[in-house]
Amino acid sequence: MVTRLSAADASFYHLENSSTPMYVGTLSILRRPRSGLSYETLLAAVEQRLPQIPRYRQKVREVSFGLARPVWVDDREFDITYHIRRSALPSPGSDAQLHDLVARLGSRPLDKSRPLWEMYLVEGLTKNRIAIYTKSHQALVNGMTALEIGHVIADRTQKPPEFGEDIWIPGREPGDAQLLLGALGEWVTRPTAQLAAVRSTLTDAVTNTGQLVDVARRMADVARTVARGTAPSSPLNATVSRNRRITVAGHDLDDYRTLRARYDCDVNDVVLAVVAGALRYWLMSRGEPVTTTSTVRAMAPMSVYPDGELDVTGPGQAISEVSPFLVDLPVGEGNAVVRLSQIAHATESASTAASLVDARTIVTLSGFAPPTLHAMGIRVATSFSARLFNLLITNVPGAQKQMFVAGTKLLETYAVPPLLHNQTMAIGVTSYNGMLYFGINADRDAMSDVDVLPGLLRESLDELLDSAR
Repeated sequence: MVTRLSAADASFYHLENSSTPMYVGTLSILRRPRSGLSYETLLAAVEQRLPQIPRYRQKVREVSFGLARPVWVDDREFDITYHIRRSALPSPGSDAQLHDLVARLGSRPLDKSRPLWEMYLVEGLTKNRIAIYTKSHQALVNGMTALEIGHVIADRTQKPPEFGEDIWIPGREPGDAQLLLGALGEWVTRPTAQLAAVRSTLTDAVTNTGQLVDVARRMADVARTVARGTAPSSPLNATVSRNRRITVAGHDLDDYRTLRARYDCDVNDVVLAVVAGALRYWLMSRGEPVTTTSTVRAMAPMSVYPDGELDVTGPGQAISEVSPFLVDLPVGEGNAVVRLSQIAHATESASTAASLVDARTIVTLSGFAPPTLHAMGIRVATSFSARLFNLLITNVPGAQKQMFVAGTKLLETYAVPPLLHNQTMAIGVTSYNGMLYFGINADRDAMSDVDVLPGLLRESLDELLDSAR
């Protein structure tokens, strides 16, 4: 089936560059079963789920002369063994080695002549563990008709459900002439829309500098956000190189719930306060000037639930929207509780009725939703100018029970969000099975000290816990 990319998807597809690839990344750590998790087992598990994510067997075809947005077409040469690969860590197989591997894999461009995703089974990890790293192009995941692959391959029971036989017959791929005729036909029937599409292709009108979606529909949002002014000067903002550093942290979710109850706020507020404290200590460790009024502005998209719960989700629970939210993190405030209070006040006063980006709704959350929700948060963030905030923080809820991938226990899960234009760090936070997992993606050159962040996050959390006692 041939379908045209939406304006937002086409923007992600066309306007990324080698230093800021628009991939949604997830690093999953699993307990290695006695018999191991074979490459063939993983292949079969993913192949069974492909009917739920048809985009993962489609590639992008561009239209001659840019007369219309590109189209999705079935990849008649689809080879799952090209997309799912096997890797192994050299001895001793440390977490640091794994993070270096993920950083390198995340820096590599995807082959645009094929479906825009890759998955790596990584063996040789210490403590009887294995890892799966996936990356999907942002154009591939819109949250409604297209979910992220990690969303559908996780199960709530060790025995995967039965799937019927998948008989996939790829559609005939249109030739260049057919695509051109289709574009000309749309020029006749929808000239205004086609003119807009060509303008966005020939110019950089649709970029992550603020216009990934229809300008008229976004005008109110942009006006409201621009009123905040550009983000404060920060070492978090510099030219981004092609190379990355990855680091992670894990915290007990109960600690965050304790602070939520003690200070009458949301778990999301506590997460932001912990990040604010860590950034304060990081700036001071660099000798950066930190005054009482210093702030770091974060884009922290919010997942909004019908019942108002932000930290727990279950199978079939609905999310009504993923909403943009800019928050000034008070890194100049020396008192951890005051930092939390200021953030809680900011989030409480934020309107959850703000206009939302395209593909903002996920009707139900079956499977394991965090990878898709992180993708939606990134989509929200890139609809605004990167000059309006210093860094991206996506924080999404996951299942609070044990999950399995191909019958193997999922121990930990880390989002690896992309770096945006001139932003040297991005943080993805995922709650899962009683833990909060921080995935930190950073520019290798500008953030050579990113490895200190996990320790600083721990210090910031302990400071709040000590104050609550």
